Amino acid sequence: MQRITVESSQLCDRTLSLNRQQLHYLMRVLRLQGGDRFVAMDGSGGCWETELVEGEGGWYGWVLRALDLNRELPISLTLLAGLPKGQGFDEVVRQTTELGVTRVIPVLSDRTLLKPSPNKLQRWQRIAREAAEQSERQWVPPIEGPMSLVEAMAAVGSARSYFCVARGDRPHLLMQVRQDLARSEMAEMAIAIGPEGGWTTAEVEMAIAAGWQGVSLGQRILRAVTAPMVALALVAAALESGSD
Repeated sequence: MQRITVESSQLCDRTLSLNRQQLHYLMRVLRLQGGDRFVAMDGSGGCWETELVEGEGGWYGWVLRALDLNRELPISLTLLAGLPKGQGFDEVVRQTTELGVTRVIPVLSDRTLLKPSPNKLQRWQRIAREAAEQSERQWVPPIEGPMSLVEAMAAVGSARSYFCVARGDRPHLLMQVRQDLARSEMAEMAIAIGPEGGWTTAEVEMAIAAGWQGVSLGQRILRAVTAPMVALALVAAALESGSD
């Protein structure tokens, strides 16, 4: 069944009010008709099998049952990503959402070239919502407003934190995560990825001094758009396949 994201305020008892955009998508794009079913999700864990119904006041959704699904990673995972130039962050948001990220913080680092407008933030949140629907997630990760690296590191609190560095002798992210998982339980994790050109030496030193674990993503130098997807895929592999 196709999925759409709705606001929790649209649901009253078993009646789901549908706005014009949602009805257009369901009936014009997906070609659903009365009696057809779809999945409505509120982006915060709520998920319902819903029937498209026509009433006196127009079309609405009738909730048939709540769905008990779990396609989320077992821990909360925050991505700090240095903003790449152009439209590259669109793909970062889309593909890390598909891979299970819990929250994304765009970082204005020393080498950041992009200065995003408020419209960019709205676009990224829409991309996250669409990616969550496509990958059948129950949660839509929030895309925070751009922050400095210092602000972003403070925003993750006590999460186990990994700082990806392109060059130097650092443990591989996959091996480090597996070792940390074997030592103790972990509820929250944060991963920081730099922009084009990577983090500056001062930024790396600041992160290490703040308690972040420096890690590598492998022997090759990855693009700023590629690295977040590799990091999320490695972490998902460690979390979903166990530490053995």
